[in-house]
Amino acid sequence: MIREVRRDAVPGIPVLLTLLVLSLALIAWLISAGMRLSGPEAIAASILLVVTLVLYFGLYTVNPNQGKVLQLFGAYRGTSRSPGLRWTNPFYTRKPISLRVRNFETGKLKVNDRRGNPVEIACVVVWKVVDTAEAVFQVDSYENFVHVQSEAALRNLATGYPYDAHREGETALSSHTAEISGQLRIEIQDRLAQAGVEVIETRVSHLAYAPEIAAAMLRRQQAAAVVAARQTIVEGAVGMVETALEALAAKKVIELDQERKAAMVSNLLVVLCSEQNTQPVVNTGTLYQ
Repeated sequence: MIREVRRDAVPGIPVLLTLLVLSLALIAWLISAGMRLSGPEAIAASILLVVTLVLYFGLYTVNPNQGKVLQLFGAYRGTSRSPGLRWTNPFYTRKPISLRVRNFETGKLKVNDRRGNPVEIACVVVWKVVDTAEAVFQVDSYENFVHVQSEAALRNLATGYPYDAHREGETALSSHTAEISGQLRIEIQDRLAQAGVEVIETRVSHLAYAPEIAAAMLRRQQAAAVVAARQTIVEGAVGMVETALEALAAKKVIELDQERKAAMVSNLLVVLCSEQNTQPVVNTGTLYQ
């Protein structure tokens, strides 16, 4: 594998000033030789002027958070990262590589979760190039490589976890977003390490059941919510009834036998657990009639 080699080129401003002075001097020499009709001097001045003009092509600029990959006839010679005007061998080719932090959002992928339910999922990936040589020479197009491998990692991750957790302690896509995002970052980084890319952050940006089962899953979630609410209501009602019976017995407000207690418990549970307002029924007789 080709690793990045730092190659800080010569500062460009002193070279530029030197070339400008040299160019003016050679032009003056060439004019003087022409006026004196000195052929050898004119030829020498012309050759040196052409060489000076070629040296101008060695000047280039490096922007902040940018690297220039230097190549000589296809051979990698290093990467220049020092910002500013620089000068190097004019025969070097210089390929700019952005070192800025970039991000993109994958498309909505339709995959089956661990239980086989079709879900739609998408994520945001924040990344940057850390090794310019690997980014240029190890893969054909590192930007396209990042996009394709990120989607492949997201698809693979989604198939390993269920959408909802049905058992205590089970990791699910919908309820453990931080853990899922961390695992997704590890999977994407493993795939992009050979391209000289560092994954800074990943997070799930979209998660939903596929349209064909969304209605059924919504009904199941609603049913589960109703059961959980009913269970809470019943537990609270039983506690209130127990408290009421204990208070009546402690204050000796009324003596109740087992049958009267059962009737009171039944009436209190109906009042506390009913979804609608209860209507009282006045009993003009006794409980035993």
